[in-house]
Amino acid sequence: MAEPTERDPLIKKGTVSTSADGASRGEPEIKRRLGPLEISASNRRGILAGIWLGTFLGSLNLTLVPTMMPSISSEFQKFHQASWLGTAYLLATCTFTPLYGRLSNVMGRRGANNTAIAFAAIGTIMCGLSRNMESLIAARFLAGIGGGGLFTTSTIIVSDMYTLRNRGLVQGVASCFNGLGMGLGGPFGGLITDLLGWRAAFLLQIPLFVLALILTQYNIRYVTPGKSKGTMEVLKRIDYFGSLTLLVAIGSLLFFLSTRYNESLPWSEARVITPLILAIIFFLGFLGVELFVAKEPVLAPGMLQQKVPVLVSASNFLVGACNFSVTYFFPMWFQVVTLQSASTAGMHLMPNSVSMSTGSLFAGWMMHRTGRYKRINLIFGIFPFIGTTLISRLREDSGPVQSWLSIIPLGFGNAVVLQTMLIALLSHLPESHMAVGTGFGQLFRGLGQVSGVAISSAIFQSRLDAELRKRFHTPDAENLILQIRRNSNYIRELLPEQQGYARDSYALALKTVYIFASCLTLSAYLVRLPIPDQDLDKAHARRRAQAEARRNSTAEAGTTNANAVASTSNSTGVPTNTESAESSPTETETEPEGPATEGGPATPRPIAAGRRPHRRRMSTFESMDGTMDLESDRIGGSARDVPSSVEGRSLTSR
Repeated sequence: MAEPTERDPLIKKGTVSTSADGASRGEPEIKRRLGPLEISASNRRGILAGIWLGTFLGSLNLTLVPTMMPSISSEFQKFHQASWLGTAYLLATCTFTPLYGRLSNVMGRRGANNTAIAFAAIGTIMCGLSRNMESLIAARFLAGIGGGGLFTTSTIIVSDMYTLRNRGLVQGVASCFNGLGMGLGGPFGGLITDLLGWRAAFLLQIPLFVLALILTQYNIRYVTPGKSKGTMEVLKRIDYFGSLTLLVAIGSLLFFLSTRYNESLPWSEARVITPLILAIIFFLGFLGVELFVAKEPVLAPGMLQQKVPVLVSASNFLVGACNFSVTYFFPMWFQVVTLQSASTAGMHLMPNSVSMSTGSLFAGWMMHRTGRYKRINLIFGIFPFIGTTLISRLREDSGPVQSWLSIIPLGFGNAVVLQTMLIALLSHLPESHMAVGTGFGQLFRGLGQVSGVAISSAIFQSRLDAELRKRFHTPDAENLILQIRRNSNYIRELLPEQQGYARDSYALALKTVYIFASCLTLSAYLVRLPIPDQDLDKAHARRRAQAEARRNSTAEAGTTNANAVASTSNSTGVPTNTESAESSPTETETEPEGPATEGGPATPRPIAAGRRPHRRRMSTFESMDGTMDLESDRIGGSARDVPSSVEGRSLTSR
């Protein structure tokens, strides 16, 4: 007999038994599969082990490349293109992450998670086997498609299994694995590069991907309410145009930054102006598709009308940009300016890993203990600014305290911020908006990450080129500058005086990046100040009460509609509905909620009979509480206010 999966219906037709206490009354008891809150502790631990191993590997690949870039660029002689190794991964993560919410709904949690693991593993294998920079960049993009899915499916699965207040603590533990992966990426990449070569750093991850796949395949067996669809339905529900226009817009912007600043081409060059124009056109096209065309956009325009989601998303963008600006350029200080080995340079990211894990646990514990998030955000949210300021004051002769510990406030503070902002977002949204809002925030965080690497790389290369030209004036200066920019290891081969000039140029260029990161994190702190506080227990109870009211309303509407159809059929002999009740379940007579207020989530608004809501479904994630059916027009369309002119509401779903 085939093993049941989470895609199987919760209640199978014809599967009944008689309960012990109801046997005498002849009451049937329907057998059912366990939901996410009902599974055993051992099953839950197995699920967490699998998904957290996946997120660890995804985080590891985010920061694996910086300490390997000098070795990779030395082999391919393309250091000026090395930033693409980071931006390609982040571009794929940013573009494809929202789609995994839809896949989690129609394929099931296990199918979506396994898909992400497969993409990440295949891309990682291709990275290890690449023979040129172009194929390596393409492989990083493929790995990023899976990496983004690992984070998304992990968040959804954890949200299925825990209540809102406990979720803060569990997500804090989950962020330990995220922080551990990001912290170990640099040291692992540097150490393996020194010992076995940079290709081995990719290939050694494959056994761990296989283990993560086995754990999730075996343990994720719970069910969530909703209608599972087949492959064709999955393909129909994906926002192709939105994803494509976003991908081309960001990719064109990155190409513009690379050609104009990394390769120093003039503005008159077609390779500079063309991608800039394309970036503008496709970004406007993306907004147009999301606002007016796509039935299920990756971006939820309804969130733009709500204060908290907008502020949280802006903070996520700035925090993501700050984090990756520092992560990608912090090890370079020790490799190029102080001429340390790749493994030693990577080890300087370890304090960041420890501080991120500690900060995540601390934030989760505090929110679990107090049921609040505002105060700890105000206190510890300024820590990243302190950290980036200390980093920007590094010198070649800086002592071990500043060299090793200056990054700690950055990791700790940003971990607290990300945890508290996630819970702040969830607590201010009604249940039917939670998944959409989470996808909205994650999209902007991904945009911030890829923008942080790309913009800081452009700033770095532009300042580096200017500083090198100030110092080198020999007849072969142009060729020398080109060699230094394309191969950082070439500095070790220079004469002492030339080496000093090159190291000074790198130091000033890197400090400019650190100052840029400092401005980003200060802006993020200011953006978060207007976000109001919430009592998490009250917010959770409010949502549960609203959900119960909606379910009762659905049941009452279904009963009323069935009675009306039966009455009409009895009097005329012909049913008024052209679809049977069995194939077309009735929906509730409620309109999607309005925007949430500062005092709590929004409440549903009743609608008049005869009106049909706009069919544009905005959700890219299934319910973060595992209780939502996105195949329903009522739930699926909850992120967009229904136009008053929409008429002709039918009580039967498509």
